Amino acid sequence: MKSQPQKCIATNPVQRALGALLFAALLTVGNAAWAAQVAGVVARLSGPLMAKKADGSVKVLALKSEIESGDTLVSEKNTYAQIKFIDNSEITLRPGTTFKVENFSFDEGKPDADSASYSLVKGGLRSITGLMGKRNKEKFSLKTPNATIGIRGTTFVVQYVAPAAQEAAPKLPASGAPPALPPGLHLSVTDGAIIVTNNGGALGFQAGQFGYVPNANQAPVIVPPNTNLQFVPPPSFDAGAGGPLAGNGPAAGQEQGADCIVR
Repeated sequence: MKSQPQKCIATNPVQRALGALLFAALLTVGNAAWAAQVAGVVARLSGPLMAKKADGSVKVLALKSEIESGDTLVSEKNTYAQIKFIDNSEITLRPGTTFKVENFSFDEGKPDADSASYSLVKGGLRSITGLMGKRNKEKFSLKTPNATIGIRGTTFVVQYVAPAAQEAAPKLPASGAPPALPPGLHLSVTDGAIIVTNNGGALGFQAGQFGYVPNANQAPVIVPPNTNLQFVPPPSFDAGAGGPLAGNGPAAGQEQGADCIVR
């Protein structure tokens, strides 16, 4: 009758302590290897901008603060924020926007690993294509509550108006100001083309066209030019930019500084 192999269990306190230290070291190495890639930096800023990190912490960002894959950015009601990504693409958030960098991966020498997946939870933005969007257009996606947007080498503006937000908005006085946008997803293409897809179907939009998506189940449609879809960041936001991570000096009213952790 063969004896069963016995498991060896360290009973010596010193051995147990060494084992615990080794395990902690392995965890540290693993966490360092898993750390999210730096996706870009805050290039221009006109007011408060916060980042909810993947670990649950919250930071107040400043010019040149790093943005990582997994970050959720929240701009205040008067804040425009321009993010310059490491592939030289740009996303500029309008005031009152919540935007998440779902998954971003870029290595100039490894195009097969490209990934740029974003989510617009509320508010609006302008997107300008960078190197990734030119060499791997299919790797870019912007999810919104009503549809997902893909690119074809593009500059476009998109704004999502939630039904509850529209109902709660006060009526504007009759002073020539444009009326509030109706609930839904509004978009315009300045350069290139995009494709918008949801449960109702898919539709492509070319430069100069405007689109509207009422909800997630109704197909996108082309609409007449919509002057109510306004995107007017400070003039400095449209000045000539430098390299992929180049800052351009503080925006009006915003001093350069380090990002702060909100506890």
